[in-house]
Amino acid sequence: MSSRARNPRFAKQPAEASQRFTASVGFDWRLLPYDIEGSLAHTRMLVHQGILTQAEGDLLQAGLERIREKWQGGNLTLRVDWEDVHMNVEGRLYEEIGPVAGKLHTARSRNDQVALDMHLYLRDVGHRMDGGVAQLLCVLLDRAEVDLDVIIPGYTHLQAAQPVLLAHHWLAYVAMLERDRERLHDWQRRLDRSPLGAGALAGTPYPTDPSYTAQLLGFTDVYGNSLDAVSDRDFAVEWLAWAAILGMHLSRLGEELVLWSSQEFGYIRMDDAYATGSSMMPQKKNPDVAELMRGKSGRLIGHLVGLLTVIKGLPLAYHSDLQEDKEAVFDVVDTLDALLPVAAGMLQTLTVRREIIKARLGSDFSAATDLADLLVKAGMPFREAHHRVGQLVAKLEAEGRGFGQLSAQEVNEYLPGLEPANVAGLSPEALVEARRQPLGTAPEAVRNQIRKARERLSASTGE
Repeated sequence: MSSRARNPRFAKQPAEASQRFTASVGFDWRLLPYDIEGSLAHTRMLVHQGILTQAEGDLLQAGLERIREKWQGGNLTLRVDWEDVHMNVEGRLYEEIGPVAGKLHTARSRNDQVALDMHLYLRDVGHRMDGGVAQLLCVLLDRAEVDLDVIIPGYTHLQAAQPVLLAHHWLAYVAMLERDRERLHDWQRRLDRSPLGAGALAGTPYPTDPSYTAQLLGFTDVYGNSLDAVSDRDFAVEWLAWAAILGMHLSRLGEELVLWSSQEFGYIRMDDAYATGSSMMPQKKNPDVAELMRGKSGRLIGHLVGLLTVIKGLPLAYHSDLQEDKEAVFDVVDTLDALLPVAAGMLQTLTVRREIIKARLGSDFSAATDLADLLVKAGMPFREAHHRVGQLVAKLEAEGRGFGQLSAQEVNEYLPGLEPANVAGLSPEALVEARRQPLGTAPEAVRNQIRKARERLSASTGE
């Protein structure tokens, strides 16, 4: 990372516009505690290796601790003329302890320093996001248990297809979020390595011990190649990809909540705390939280594509282009920090309108597949059964009737081999109960799915 601050190589000071354009301290200020954490470990390593004296190390550490205390107390302000968070820490350190502050940067470049800061920051973020997704999983599992006796139309192509338990529907999102946590844990393994010791790009001639620094910082590994260590942003790209997939899952859920809360569906009612009104139409109750849950996915996906585009043409090793990783990562972190708890709250408080759902069931021909299966069991080839039931549906739909309104003569004509009682027995409850496979929607299968999901969640969270 290049710097012209206090550098005699340059005859002129940077232009004010140039300084504002290249400065990153406006957004990388949040890295300050991680920068100090890395600097404390680096100082201990320098003393451990005899590169600095114990007295120098003690002075540096005391100064860094005072800066951290001021930052925690809100008594530290950034200076744009110091370009970035790293130079702000070093500048403040000069003010605290004098010229010895200049020894902090021994055997270290801002290239490996900023890479380390991002690893430390994202390590904390990963743990926080894991907890947020786990909490959302708990809410969905609680909803599944509460709504276990509710049957809704299941859809394909947004057309009523077959009845399913509402709990089964919630569990589909549980499965998505479980995969999101698996991906997060897998990413955390690759994040768990320290780039410190790579220097600017080629390592350092000082007798440093990168493994010792990594150990102090809680990493289990060190990068194996110094060029890769300073230029790698795979960990940031993977983080954005993870967030984009999670956002896509939440967007799908948000879209369904928007549909289900509409007057046309009416399956759910949003709690007032998670809805808004209209500035003009007094009757409106808008599902704004669910809509924004859907809309934020575009933001998350956009940051992934943006960073990939920045990196794709960069030769080794470091380039200032890589500075673009931070605003993308930070915005995604802030978005998910806001999104996960509000999604959990909205799901926790919504009301399922059971009477409206029940009235809808049975009038949508969702028993058609099972009716065809009854004909197959009576000896008819499936394709013929499929054709006959489709023909019957077209007739009943045109007449505004349902399967339950078939006469005995019609049953005999369109459904040879069946009795009216066979048709009457195709209730939503019977159709759901028949799907008893472990992954199916029968009540007992769904209870087992809930139990197993809770066991997995408990095992993964240590609770």
